[in-house]
Amino acid sequence: MHYFSTVSAASDFPYRTFGDFLSERFVGKIQKITIDGGFSCPNRDGTIGRGGCIYCNNSSFSPDKGGGKSIAEQIENGKNFFAGKYPHMRYLAYFQSYTGTHAPLGTLMKLYSEALKQPKIDGIIIGTRPDCMPAELLRELSEMRKNTFVMVEYGAESFHDSTLSRINRCHTASQTIDAVERTKATGIETGLHLINGLPGEDESMIMDSVRIINSLPVDVVKFHQMQVVKGTRLAAMWQRGEADLMEFTVDDYIALCVKIVKSLRRDIAIERFVSQSPADMLIHPKWGLKNYEFTNKLNNALRK
Repeated sequence: MHYFSTVSAASDFPYRTFGDFLSERFVGKIQKITIDGGFSCPNRDGTIGRGGCIYCNNSSFSPDKGGGKSIAEQIENGKNFFAGKYPHMRYLAYFQSYTGTHAPLGTLMKLYSEALKQPKIDGIIIGTRPDCMPAELLRELSEMRKNTFVMVEYGAESFHDSTLSRINRCHTASQTIDAVERTKATGIETGLHLINGLPGEDESMIMDSVRIINSLPVDVVKFHQMQVVKGTRLAAMWQRGEADLMEFTVDDYIALCVKIVKSLRRDIAIERFVSQSPADMLIHPKWGLKNYEFTNKLNNALRK
């Protein structure tokens, strides 16, 4: 499995981090274990579209699938991965792959419940699309959160409908706003995911999206740079010279992230600024930096 290091500990970073967010809700170290629930995506299976987003190759951000293992087996593997170094670690089950709410209600609740029954699991995080949160599921999750930690993370990607149409996202900015407001109204912790540098966007459009985030009841936000990975329609567009992407150098992207930090509402936790696709899949940009190395550079720039 592919596990994300997200340990809850108060930070001295020049912005509110996901560790800060977790440390207010849990005692001790807490770690996300990525789970493959066997979901598809409504933008792939014909429910609302075919082919998915033009940049999407799920293996680029979730390279190690569940391999047919049960939820319990995947969680146990994750705990074993950390047990030697962090024997007292507690965990959150993270349904990341594809659309984590794209299944019948009974199936979803069975999967979520199975994860929550495992030893040392203190809650769940569900990654999904803003057009895949029906009212009946939201009611079930609202009941669940009375007894455990529940967070929903919506893939907004952008708040510009022209961009969402161009990348074949098949949802609108207004659907994202509606999903966030409905979710937070139930008391469920709410996160957003955005991509900086989508086709056709410039810095002013990115900052417009940040301003919209500030107007929403959001707890956590993730950003990452636009990446061109093999096996996607964007890769073919890139090779034909049709991708229309911002050409970020590391310094360019750090400068953008500094502006984002300065503009983002201070109570919103930032989980990350970058993501790194596997080297054998990544076409562009190739910065040659680990995620933590980039974060260190950014934090140094912010402190200056």
